[in-house]
Amino acid sequence: MSTRLTAISSMATRQLLAELAQAYQRAGGGEVAIESVGGVDAAKRVRAGEPFDVVVLASDAIAALAADGAIVAGSAADLVRSAVAIAVREGAPRPDVGTEAALREAVQAARTIGTSTGPSGAALRRLLERWGLAEALRERLVQAPPGVPVGALVARGDVELGFQQLSELNDVPGIALLGTMPPGTEIETVFTGAVCATSARPAAARALLEYLRSPAAADAKRRHGMAPA
Repeated sequence: MSTRLTAISSMATRQLLAELAQAYQRAGGGEVAIESVGGVDAAKRVRAGEPFDVVVLASDAIAALAADGAIVAGSAADLVRSAVAIAVREGAPRPDVGTEAALREAVQAARTIGTSTGPSGAALRRLLERWGLAEALRERLVQAPPGVPVGALVARGDVELGFQQLSELNDVPGIALLGTMPPGTEIETVFTGAVCATSARPAAARALLEYLRSPAAADAKRRHGMAPA
């Protein structure tokens, strides 16, 4: 039996988990191979029974996997809280997004608005509905393909104003961050880890999750634009 643990995650936690997997191995916890893909695809693969030990996704996706019996009951552990941020192309005008009213104006003025296929995109669409702008802006919304960061679309000039997890926008070249969502519009996603029902090493998988939620992982989470859950 292989001693290497395998994990699958959405793109939002890709860089963080890569760093923590190396730290876990250095601490004597063993090797961890992590595949990061679009969250919808990751959930489908876990649900289909691919042999992963650990899955890390948005908390609502983990809850759905639990309902389907695709993860070990009682193994879910909240790992990080991730705020959504706003970006424009580097060198482009930087609209004021410091208040809800200013953000609403910026969104209405943008020719194109980039969103993700994940929870941040769904939350942004709900915000537009609350503002009564969903229909008016529908044709301007550009959804990034699964696994493609919204920041890449912003950097290429495909979208004028992009919204995604700060952790996914942090290190994208060619963009300028305007900050996280202003008060009253905050979008925050909790990412949760769980032991997959297909794991052949559930005890080792639980040990990995304990490390990922331990104080030893807190500094890395903050460096990647997240907060410990």
